[in-house]
Amino acid sequence: MARMIHCRKLNREAEGLDYPPYPGDLGVRIWREISKDAWAKWLDIQTRLVNENHLSLADAEARKFLSGRMQAFLFEDQDVEAQGYVPPGA
Repeated sequence: MARMIHCRKLNREAEGLDYPPYPGDLGVRIWREISKDAWAKWLDIQTRLVNENHLSLADAEARKFLSGRMQAFLFEDQDVEAQGYVPPGA
């Protein structure tokens, strides 16, 4: 049976993640408060941020940037879309 949570990002009851998707206390917070749907949305945005900004995940500054954007998207309801991104069909 799926673990249901009140998703902080979507502000509704939704299926929770199976395990913390990120290391440390932040990962546990995400696991407790963020749904699978919201996490999937973040992963799509993260991919666009990496691609559009030509980020290398081996670079500590790039990882710090992504972590900040992730927290802003998931917990502060900020728009963190890659600059210049136009959705298909728009």
